[in-house]
This record gives sequence, structure tokens and C-alpha cells, in this order.
Amino acid sequence: MKVIEVNNISKVYKLGTITTGTLIKDIASAFSGKSKRDRMFREAEENNRSSKGTSEYVWALKDISFDVNQGDVLGLIGRNGAGKSTLLKILSQVTSPSTGEIKIKGKVASLLEVGTGFHPELSGRDNIYLNGAILGMTKKEITSKLDQIIDFSGVERYVDTPVKRYSSGMYVRLAFAVAAHLDPEILIIDEVLAVGDSEFQKKCLGKMKDVSETGRTVLFVSHNMQAVSSLCTKGIVLSNGQNVFQGTAEKAVDYYINGLNSIEFDESTGIDNETSRRGSGELRFKKIRILDDFGNENYRHEYNHSFTIEADIICKKVPENAYIAFGLKSGLSGNLVSSVRHPVPDSFLKEGAEFKIRLQITDPLVRPGTFPTYFWLGDKEGVKFYDILDDYISPVTVYSNRGMDELGFNPTRFAGYFSMNSTVNYEHN
Repeated sequence: MKVIEVNNISKVYKLGTITTGTLIKDIASAFSGKSKRDRMFREAEENNRSSKGTSEYVWALKDISFDVNQGDVLGLIGRNGAGKSTLLKILSQVTSPSTGEIKIKGKVASLLEVGTGFHPELSGRDNIYLNGAILGMTKKEITSKLDQIIDFSGVERYVDTPVKRYSSGMYVRLAFAVAAHLDPEILIIDEVLAVGDSEFQKKCLGKMKDVSETGRTVLFVSHNMQAVSSLCTKGIVLSNGQNVFQGTAEKAVDYYINGLNSIEFDESTGIDNETSRRGSGELRFKKIRILDDFGNENYRHEYNHSFTIEADIICKKVPENAYIAFGLKSGLSGNLVSSVRHPVPDSFLKEGAEFKIRLQITDPLVRPGTFPTYFWLGDKEGVKFYDILDDYISPVTVYSNRGMDELGFNPTRFAGYFSMNSTVNYEHN
């Protein structure tokens, strides 16, 4: 049975300031109605973060259609800015689509942002009742589950403290516990679980699995491809606001890892746009690829096998000194788990010069998993940033056909190995 039907959903956003600056102009704008709407649709451009564009309107989502059946666990994956969170907000009725329609059958519980729906002045206990009421539960129903919710959240000691004094981790623990225990027929979760610690993340994933096994429906956004593969039955890949792939979770993850690979950057890429890239621009990445031992572009690598980062760089202005760094980040927390860094020879740092860097990662002792990438160009002291790119290529997946015990991972002693050695060479383009 279909519980969610999404038909040609699109969402247009206006960039920059929302109001015109004067009340009279805002009222006139509100009455412009259809003509303004037509202009938005006519001028809106693709939501591509690597380009400045020329229009003040962008398609956050464009012509998205899919169905979700009862009991499905759907993983929504894509790079930052792909439109995942916007889609969840539409499904949660936090915002409305610009075009298209959605049909939802059943009670929806959403966990989109840390503390969404919480009143900061109320205690954790009072917020449990408040959230339950918002979800349509009676006070008696909430009371019957109160102990389970508090126990799962792990904030029992602070449950009668105003939540404005909670840390972000405590917020998300309590918010997830409420959403998951009030028996929603559809559970929608954005990747707020990154705030929690690893133990709580495992509890959350286990709870989502329990929810799905009772025949309820889960929509899950994550950058953790292992979580998507193990938890989800279906997957959708979004790119620049469009649905570029949908199928089984396994095939969606494979498409994301191997189908959305290298990115090329051109002169229109805005270095001052923090949502796209950061840095002063003396040095800039032009193209980045990850290669396997055979020189093929590949983003899946076997445990303890070397791989190479190949980056084309242009020197726009001669920096005082320059270093390049590459790192792997945690798919849940977004923190760096391992990185390498090398100096760039002065002979390559001439204005207008273009050159290639090949950074070979040798003997990578990285626990199997999926890791978003981090690329950095800056000075020796790490004070000046010339170019920083987060998640601009597909994550690196490290896999193994052997079990964790065979690889020597002992979860009672440590979370895993994260270290990389590297060599580097340079050549002029």
C-alpha cells in the first residue's frame, strides 16, 4: 500500500534578502501574484553550488516524483546542497512545494533539526508531552511510554531541567527518543544523528530498524553509506535538486559512490561563497579525481590498499608558501578522522601557472566504512586558506571481504584504526 506519493515536486528559492526593504514594496510584491510566480519559474537556474549563476532564483528541487510503500525504509543520499533536507521539510509539511503535490497516509513524526519543536523554557519532561501532543498523542498515551523515552534518551538526570541548558547532543537524544517511541506510521529523519556519540548513533540505527520491522515507514537522510546500505531497502540519489537515480539501497549507494565522481571547477566557481568553497583564491583546485592502483578513477578501495588523489591546480597569485592537504571525515560527525599534508614546491608557484599534484596514499590503515572527503590548500602554519573543498567528490569507501575480528579491530579497546602515509609528486601542465 502506498503511504507517500510525490508527484512532480519543485521548490524555488530566492537568493539574498527576502524583503524589499520597505513595507509598501513588500505589500505590492505580495499582490503581484501570478506574474511574480511566472517570473520565478522562468528565471530560476539549476541549484549548482560550483557556479555563481546569473539569476536570483534557484531550483532547490525540480520535478521530483516517487512513491513509498508501507514498511519501506527509504534512504535519501546526495552531496551537501543536493536538496535532501528541503525534500524532507516538504514531506513534513514544514514548507510547501512551489509546484506539484504530495499525498501522505498516516501519522508523521519528523526529526529534521536539533531541538525542532522544543520550547527552550520547558523541561525535558514537559517537552516530551508537548511533542507528543503535536504528533496527535493523548496525555495518557504519552505517559504510558514516558519511562521508555527517558531511558532511551539517556538524559534522566536532566529530564526536569529546562532544555535551553541542554547540550546539542542531549537535545538530539531526547528529540529522537520522542519521535521514535510515539508510534508514528511514518518516521522522517535528517542526519541530526551526527550530533550524538557513537554509542547513541548505534542505538538510533537499531531503533530505526525495529521501527521498520513493525511495518512502519522510515525516510532517512545520511552521508553514512554503511548505515544506508544496512538499514534501507530503497534509495534515491539527489544531485543539484534533481532525482538522478532511484532503486534498491545497494544500487543507489553504488551510483552515488561511482556515478557522481570527479568535479571540474571553472572561473565561475565562487570562492567567496561559503556554501560552495572557502579561501582567498591564490591557489585553486580545477579538477580532482581519486584513482586506484591501476590508474582508473575509483572511489571504492579495499582495506589497506593504496590509492591516489590527482588534483589539477592553478596559481592565481603567488602565495608566500603553500601546502596541500587531503583528509577523510566521519560520515556521522563530519569530523576529520585522518589526513595528510605536503608542501608545494616554490618552482610551481608562478602567477598563471597550472600544475598537477598526485598524492599517493600508501598503507592506509582506515577502518572499513564510507568517508566524505576534505581538500585544502593553505600556508605552512595553517593560518591562511587558499582553497577548501568539502564533499565535492563522492565519498571514499573502504571495504573488506574479511570480518572486523580478522582485521584486528577490537571494539572493546578502540573504535578503529585511522592513519595514512603518503608520497607526493608534481608536474607542470
